[in-house]
Amino acid sequence: MVVNAIVLINVARAEVNSTAQKLLDIDGISEVFSVAGRYDLVAVLRAQSNEHVADIVTQAVQQLPSITHTETLLAFKSYNRVDMEAAFSIGNEEALGD
Repeated sequence: MVVNAIVLINVARAEVNSTAQKLLDIDGISEVFSVAGRYDLVAVLRAQSNEHVADIVTQAVQQLPSITHTETLLAFKSYNRVDMEAAFSIGNEEALGD
């Protein structure tokens, strides 16, 4: 089972780019986005368990000195374009040209 999590991150001034690069070096982090709003960065985690998410966040992410605050969101379910197209195409293969 894969556990998906999103980590909202505040970073010290002028450290966004370097922190994003350091986050990408952490095993389990698949993507990092710089964003506008309350947070500076958003990291997408893919882990084997909730405990692994906790380890990534507490033992790796929060140990970066430029990170001042994090908020972790655990995903209940993941939706993406491929999954949605497949769900709506069930029984409608003729329309898709299959």
